[in-house]
Amino acid sequence: MEKNEVTQHATERSSMSESPSNPPKGRIGAKAKRHCQRFWWLHLIIFIVVLLVITLPLVFVGFPRIAQSNVNDSTLEIQSMIITDPRPQSFHLKQRSLIRSDSSYHPLLDAFNATLSIQDGGTARPPFATVELPAVHPAAETPVDLDQNVQVTDLGQYTNFAKVVLASEEYKLAVKGRTGLHQKGLRAITVGYDKVVTLKGTLPSAKTHNGCGSLALIACHSIVGLNGLKGFNVTSFQILLTASPDGANMIGKVYIPNPSVMTMEMGNVTMTLFVDSLQIGTSTIPDLTLRPGPNTVDMRATTNQSLVLQKLANYKDGILPVDIVGNSSVYNGRHLTYYEEALASNTLRVNLNVGRALGEIGLGGVVGGGGNSTA
Repeated sequence: MEKNEVTQHATERSSMSESPSNPPKGRIGAKAKRHCQRFWWLHLIIFIVVLLVITLPLVFVGFPRIAQSNVNDSTLEIQSMIITDPRPQSFHLKQRSLIRSDSSYHPLLDAFNATLSIQDGGTARPPFATVELPAVHPAAETPVDLDQNVQVTDLGQYTNFAKVVLASEEYKLAVKGRTGLHQKGLRAITVGYDKVVTLKGTLPSAKTHNGCGSLALIACHSIVGLNGLKGFNVTSFQILLTASPDGANMIGKVYIPNPSVMTMEMGNVTMTLFVDSLQIGTSTIPDLTLRPGPNTVDMRATTNQSLVLQKLANYKDGILPVDIVGNSSVYNGRHLTYYEEALASNTLRVNLNVGRALGEIGLGGVVGGGGNSTA
């Protein structure tokens, strides 16, 4: 009897160990395997949904923001700007720029049209022209070359641009547009290109062009500007007793400093000469091309010699303070009104040693002093 009870208890313990509440490990694995085989599609859908939830915001939100930020953080440096073949409504532009970027990404930027305008305070004025920027693959330093005819889209704004360039020590040029950006392995996106270049000067020397690190608004680079042509001077001149066939009765050399990176063809530039607000004549610089650095050019003047002698009586040292105001700029027979208005807005003054010039032609007795100016 006791033997039968022991056998019964062993059978009960074995039955309890195999009950559903305590299934063996092998049976759990088998059930999980059968579940996965039966509902594999459900697990795949869940995996895909989770993956999309994570990656889609990165692709459609994160990447565009990163790309735009990298474009914003890049800098633009204008190394040279050559304006030739000026016409009343157009000009030819040859420009070398440098894009700098410290981003680890190097996407391709599509070619695009960019507007140019003067930045006045924190507001960009209406554009005066549109240029075609080529496709670029920005790296640490990427040169960008332009060589194209440019149509003036707003003559009033381009005239203002010419005035600002001539007169200002510092001005800001806004370059704006939108372009496609391509990063390998990702879809193409559209980014805004919005740069404001600060062109700044501290006369001369024209030998160095130091950057200010980053271009304001999105990038900032300093370049020596025209700064009102400070340093302009008549370095030498002589009075002609007999006027030339063109009417000139005074010829000489003019020094024009240009410590900027700009080259400008301006044609025949004519200026009006004043002494004490009285017009005494005009002078012309033929075929003027203003290049970076020092410019020494020929000058021919037609003066009212009677008025000059009359004014000279008030300056016993023989040195006349002459104010010079530009009044015309003619290229290939066409008036360039934007240059004309810019020149007219920027009055220059030189001290001319007329007493010495008269002495050189045997008329030194006209004035009492010999004078000691350089011109």
